Amino acid sequence: MELSDPAPPDPTTPNNATTRRKSARTRQKPVLLQEDPHVSNASNGSTKRKRADERDRDSPDPLDDVSDEETSVDESDGDPHIEEVKEKRRKAARSKKAATKPAAKKPKTASAPTTKLAVRPAINGTKNAPKPKKPRARSNTVVSDSGTGLYSEIFSHVHTLDGVAADWMTRYEQNSSDAICDLINFVLKCTGCDLQIDVHDVEDPDNATSKLTDLQEEHNQLKITDYPLISKGKSNANFRNTMVDFVHALISTAHAAGILYSDEGLFESLQVWVTSMSSSAIRPFRHTATVVSLAIGNTLCSLAADIADNVAKTMRQKDSEKKKKNVNKERVAALQTKIADDQKRKATVESMLSDIFQSVYIHRYRDVDFKIRVECVTALGTWITTTPEIFFTSQHIRYLGWVLSDPSSATRAEVIKQLSRLYKNRENVGRLRAFTERFRPRLVEMASRDAEPGIRAAAVELLDMVRETGLLEPDDIDTIGKLIFDTEPRVRKAVAGFFAENINDLFESAVDDLGGEEGISEYLGTEVEDDYNAPRIVWLKYICLAEVLQSYDADNDDGSDGFANNSEVTESLNVSGSDSRFTLAAQAIYEGVSEVKEWEVLAGYLLYDHSSLPADEGDPERAFQARCQLNERQEILLLEILNVAVKSRLIEAVASETEKKGKKTKARQEESREIQERIAIHLAQVIPQLLKKFGSNPATATAVLRLEHVLNLEIFQEIRQDSTTYSSLLDDINKQFLTHADQGVLAEASTALLHARSFEDLEEITESKLQELWDDTVNTLHVLAGGDIFDQDNLTNLCSTVRRIANLASISDCLTSFSAEPTSTSKKSKVPKSSPHAILLALINEHLGNDEPDPQVAEEVDELINSAMRALLFYNMWLARSLHAALTDNGPLPAASSYDEFAQTVLSVMESRKGADPVRLAAAGTYLDLFTLFATFRHTSSPTNDDDIKALVQNIPPKAQTIILSIFAATEKQYAKKCHRSLEPVEDDSQAVDSDPEDSSADEDDEEEDDNSGKKNRAQHEKLLAEKILCELAGKMVLAVVGRVFDSDGDGKGEVRSRLKLNRLRLGTNYKEVVAFLDGPPKTKSKAGGGVGKGNGRKKGGENKKKEDKSDELVRDEEDSGEEQEQAPEEGGEEDLRERELDREDHREEPEAEEEEDNVRAAPTEDDDDADDDLIGD
Repeated sequence: MELSDPAPPDPTTPNNATTRRKSARTRQKPVLLQEDPHVSNASNGSTKRKRADERDRDSPDPLDDVSDEETSVDESDGDPHIEEVKEKRRKAARSKKAATKPAAKKPKTASAPTTKLAVRPAINGTKNAPKPKKPRARSNTVVSDSGTGLYSEIFSHVHTLDGVAADWMTRYEQNSSDAICDLINFVLKCTGCDLQIDVHDVEDPDNATSKLTDLQEEHNQLKITDYPLISKGKSNANFRNTMVDFVHALISTAHAAGILYSDEGLFESLQVWVTSMSSSAIRPFRHTATVVSLAIGNTLCSLAADIADNVAKTMRQKDSEKKKKNVNKERVAALQTKIADDQKRKATVESMLSDIFQSVYIHRYRDVDFKIRVECVTALGTWITTTPEIFFTSQHIRYLGWVLSDPSSATRAEVIKQLSRLYKNRENVGRLRAFTERFRPRLVEMASRDAEPGIRAAAVELLDMVRETGLLEPDDIDTIGKLIFDTEPRVRKAVAGFFAENINDLFESAVDDLGGEEGISEYLGTEVEDDYNAPRIVWLKYICLAEVLQSYDADNDDGSDGFANNSEVTESLNVSGSDSRFTLAAQAIYEGVSEVKEWEVLAGYLLYDHSSLPADEGDPERAFQARCQLNERQEILLLEILNVAVKSRLIEAVASETEKKGKKTKARQEESREIQERIAIHLAQVIPQLLKKFGSNPATATAVLRLEHVLNLEIFQEIRQDSTTYSSLLDDINKQFLTHADQGVLAEASTALLHARSFEDLEEITESKLQELWDDTVNTLHVLAGGDIFDQDNLTNLCSTVRRIANLASISDCLTSFSAEPTSTSKKSKVPKSSPHAILLALINEHLGNDEPDPQVAEEVDELINSAMRALLFYNMWLARSLHAALTDNGPLPAASSYDEFAQTVLSVMESRKGADPVRLAAAGTYLDLFTLFATFRHTSSPTNDDDIKALVQNIPPKAQTIILSIFAATEKQYAKKCHRSLEPVEDDSQAVDSDPEDSSADEDDEEEDDNSGKKNRAQHEKLLAEKILCELAGKMVLAVVGRVFDSDGDGKGEVRSRLKLNRLRLGTNYKEVVAFLDGPPKTKSKAGGGVGKGNGRKKGGENKKKEDKSDELVRDEEDSGEEQEQAPEEGGEEDLRERELDREDHREEPEAEEEEDNVRAAPTEDDDDADDDLIGD
């Protein structure tokens, strides 16, 4: 054999290079491949990727010489220089290893899976080829991410994520330890930690936990609180999506290359580190690792679904091939092999998913950080919908049910969202049956009682899907249906569809009971479109709607009727212009039940006389009419719905004038005009008919009178309707006003008359009708005042008359009517026959003490006094208005009689009552309003009667001030007792009250209230009422102080101001905001910028440390007060009035108040980051 010929390898002789590479110095697989002569021959075509160093590419490879010498040595076994040759060869190998690491190379094309690698973009190949020095930077096995590394490759966005994943996979095939080290360091970098691991840590997986512990301790010393996943910086806005997308690309690339299945070490190595990090006590590690692990699970679920689809497709192909006449056995065998391989892959993926679920999910779904719990809920919902054959089991879905009771609203909202995805698919009903039975009560509880309105609305929508599956119980349906009366608009809107479907079910049942829709249509005949009074099948839906609303409202009927307006509590809590809960419910029903939008049909149904039934009991028409009969309660409910339907239809008509782009077109305006004209004409015909039928009942009359408020009288006049129609309508309203004593009817009738006065073209007719009301009411007052005012029947009529006078005085000028003398007198009258003004004063003086033993008579006396004071206060308001008008126009002044007599009468009422008596409270408010009203004349002068005008401005005397403070103290203690709050002690004995806010019976009442939901509601109602009374009285006192008629002079100056501020931090936010007006009106945000912000900048910076320990409310108070000092006074506001010398006193807060703020100040919130790092269940 010639020396130049290569010697064949001897299989019996061990390869020296191979033996040497198995030593303890290194065990890296790429080195073994490079040392193998067969591998080096097969990779000769990639010398450019191997020879990264310029010097190595220019100089001959020393291994070539070594190989030739080795061949010669092998042939001449007895050469004396063999040891020198071996030594030379070893040195050459060591020098090459030190010069270059094994170059990254493409996987062998002989392996089938490598052909499935993601195609690397061309730009990646051109940029990565001339950069062989990056791997050499890890010579010390420590990866640096400063400009290099996997983290920088991903977030630099130079390459696509698929390209980065393919590059990493190539590096993994060449050196798995380096690649895994790079990947784990990437995860560590994503946590916000700059610390890293090295290759030795990767090669020792048993030491992963201790290594992570060391990293955590070192990271804790840096005290870093923020990390990329929760950072709100713009640079991290897309951080989570990029990280998750890379994980998806990496696992997908490993699947395509087959490495995910052929090399179990890839998943095991990654899972060891990620699982350990997911149980870390440090939140950034735990959160980031959990997201990475769940992202791996999401990708594996997608792969499992794809593999299952491929298996099913291949099996169909195999079955189709077997059915052929000439079966291709080789193809069948190949398909069977493919099926087996895919099934193995599927089993591997399922094993990985089980590992992630057991090692990560079951620990993190109850993590202390709600963000991690939300991630777990989202992931499990994705896994169930993606791979239902694996995760759609009772063993897995129960975790979603347990999270329904999570304390975090975000977690509860997410689990409702995931369950909605499951229930939306009707094919999942069978699998969800057991889950629904177990967790249905919790879902119903969330819909009815959750603290977050958004979650309640989402839970209602979810239960609507559950109802469609037939898995809801009737009691649950009623519980959800009652939410139509909920106070939250979002909940009512969400329950509208649920409620409508419930009505539809009852309607279908009622139709079936009456012989079906076809049978009903036979005896009802064909419906005529404009004949709204003829019976229709839709009447059954109206009666079903009324029955359901009545049954739902019956549970709330605990003695306080929702329609009762004569109740003191209901009247006191009623806010002018506010909608009742029935009106709010009707608004939701209007959107859910389409038949309600046909308000003309509903009005015809209400006007139909159901009492005249056919004589034949077997007549189907009789059965239909009997089924459609309404009781009184149902009539009230449908009248409320009729009101809402008419209003909503008018709103829709006006809204239809504007297109989506905000432009109004002529065609749309004409169409809207036609709709409004049609509604106005029909309403003008329907309202008198409804009043005729329902006018006798105060509740129904109130609902009908409310319809007049939406009647567009301008259109009514433009279409040139006969004025007698409108006059007849006003006559019907006047009739209701004169025949009813109910305050609700009087208020609605007064509002209807005021609405009619707002149109100038109809003002003359309206004024004539109002004057008729004044004449009738004043004459009745004279007649009743001439009788026995202590007779119960006469007292009742007198109370009703005075209440009518008070309502009339609120909408019409009463100066002339109150000053008119009677046309005749009666000798039997105990009250002097004089003007209504004098009669009302006399009635108040006659019943000051109210020592009536009969509770009903005493209640009527109280109502008489309240109404008389209201009427006289309105009289003084009209007087002040006429004086201002005369002074402005330089006209003759009206007779401005002194209000001293009225003020003394009201003061007598306060002296005759004790504590927080309702009449005493009303008298205190009237007294304060009276003096504040005439304080507006402080800067007004008259050239002729200047002294008389100045005399109108008076200060509240000290005696009255003491009484008012006593009333305020009683009201304050009454509210504090109902809310179980403590008050600051009052030094002045004159303000002492007999009632004890901390009565021992309060605890007993609370125990009884806990056992009865009706008592709970009543207690809450009483708390709201007490707060409203307190804030109203405090507000009137504040206005009097600001107007400088109260607490403005004398020895006790400033006493009222300090008394109002004494408990401002103990009586709730509403009271605090009312008292805040003592220091000026609150400043709006729009006026807080500009110069104010500049002026306060240095002050805020200097007081930063002081405000750290203060609660948000106190900080806001101090900032507001600081801003008010620099804010320009608003025109017409309190500051403007002060500058005009209406209030010359500088309102400064007392030192005691500042000390009290410090004592009551909320404690600073502690940083609970360390506590949050604790784990639940680990």
